[in-house]
Amino acid sequence: MVQRKEQNSTSEKQRFDSLEQEAFLNLWRTYDRLKELEDRAFARVDLSAQQYNTLRLLRSVAPDAMQTLDLGSRLISRAPDMTRLLDRLERRGLLSRERRPENRRVVEVRITPEGLALLDDLQADVQEFHREQLGHLDEQSLRQLVDLLHRARQPHEVPGRRSFIDESP
Repeated sequence: MVQRKEQNSTSEKQRFDSLEQEAFLNLWRTYDRLKELEDRAFARVDLSAQQYNTLRLLRSVAPDAMQTLDLGSRLISRAPDMTRLLDRLERRGLLSRERRPENRRVVEVRITPEGLALLDDLQADVQEFHREQLGHLDEQSLRQLVDLLHRARQPHEVPGRRSFIDESP
């Protein structure tokens, strides 16, 4: 019986190349499971999580606009084709873009009343899927999780760039 326990222990150690790999793969699997709930809520209004995050960031500065470079740097995950993402939202009337006359390379983006209404419509669904995702954890566990995730990504953040989630409320 002791031999069997040692075999299980050895086979468990071999499941991962390192503790870092085990942590990363658990983080990835957790993201995948939690994202499923988010995707269902946004599918109802034909919106991606990246588009929702874009609108949420624009709402935070409304009625003012945000430059596209600033917007891109604040997104939760990178948007490889920011122009296409903004094109889709603009076609739906959820945001507007304007070039600055003094510098045509600078594009400012502003959420429209339709974009604000969509976010208002989604608010209860978003709160519900967040409760479903993590509501089983107590406040102390959630704060610890937030701190650990921040510490894990901190060395990999671009210096001088802060994401919306790292800013104080």
